[in-house]
Amino acid sequence: MKKVDLSKKSAERLMRERPPWLYRNELPQTLYTQPGETTALVHQGQFLATAFVNPNSTLAARIVAFEPVAIDGDFLTRRIRDAIARREGIESNAVRLVHSEADGLPGLIADRYGEYLVLSFTTAGMERLKGEIVEIFKRLLAPAGIWEKGDTVRLKEGLAVREGALWGDVPERIVLQEREKRFEIDIKKGQKTGFFLDQRRNRRIVGRYGGRHTLDLFANAGGFGIYAEAQKTTFVEISAHACGQIARNCRLNGLENVNIIQDDVFAFLEKDEQRYDLIVLDPPAFAKSKKAKSGAMKGWKYLISRALERLEEGGYLALFSCSHAVMIEDLLPLAQSSATAQGCRLQVVEQLSQDIDHPWMLDVPNSLYLTGALVRKV
Repeated sequence: MKKVDLSKKSAERLMRERPPWLYRNELPQTLYTQPGETTALVHQGQFLATAFVNPNSTLAARIVAFEPVAIDGDFLTRRIRDAIARREGIESNAVRLVHSEADGLPGLIADRYGEYLVLSFTTAGMERLKGEIVEIFKRLLAPAGIWEKGDTVRLKEGLAVREGALWGDVPERIVLQEREKRFEIDIKKGQKTGFFLDQRRNRRIVGRYGGRHTLDLFANAGGFGIYAEAQKTTFVEISAHACGQIARNCRLNGLENVNIIQDDVFAFLEKDEQRYDLIVLDPPAFAKSKKAKSGAMKGWKYLISRALERLEEGGYLALFSCSHAVMIEDLLPLAQSSATAQGCRLQVVEQLSQDIDHPWMLDVPNSLYLTGALVRKV
């Protein structure tokens, strides 16, 4: 295993904070390593950590372990098996099995949809181990098919974005079971790996507050609106493909009296004049970095203000942000100022975050990326 000798400052931070990665400027100016090569981080001959090192990436050292380890088949099998075991008991046949750094496997995402697996390799280190990882999943779970889902974050690692079958045949559409609900998903064309598994628990919680008329904005596959089982449900989604999914999922769950609108949510709210007793705001990440936060907050201010205008007295508004750059703590002051301007008050009914199969580790701050709140207009 090659060694990278850290400066005293970098070594002290590594041992003091035990971060999930080191930045390129924390490593020596010249790195004699191949992208993704397993490397020992040392200082003056003292071992500090085992990492994937990639000179092409801003996050140049991804920490795998704080002890000397060989990243071989046995090591990977243990970590993957342990991650799978931690998901036992989840009431769905669709589960995230591996969540990157939070499971000690930086750059590996693995989701199970019934008898099929969807994998994403987002670091050069995991890309080098792809073949071995596929064999491990085949051995542990015997899937009918494995699909690789491309992710543009690979570009930051100097990797091309690839998608395709890694093993077996994967159908265009799969029906998953989530408690008593069923959802048809499209692994190949859907967002993320096909479905927003991280919102599983939140769909159930927010759905309890559906009543007369639910408005599901940025609806994707329609999960929140379907769980709400309102007398009437309006879904707004800009993607024609997703609108088709919503229609099929409503039929699968026997949800009638629905209105599926293909439109930009901002444009829809500009002209909509109906009233609702439950509104769900679950947009894509407006800000994937702190630099983009200012513009994102302007968009959020408009969405929250317009949603509160359309919300009935006593109605509920669910807010979600899926970016570590903008957290619910940033959004609640916007909600408060909008409520004050409209002469109403907001009660926080539920605090919400990603489901348990997307673990939040305190030593990996970015592993908490989905935060939300359900508030009541009073």
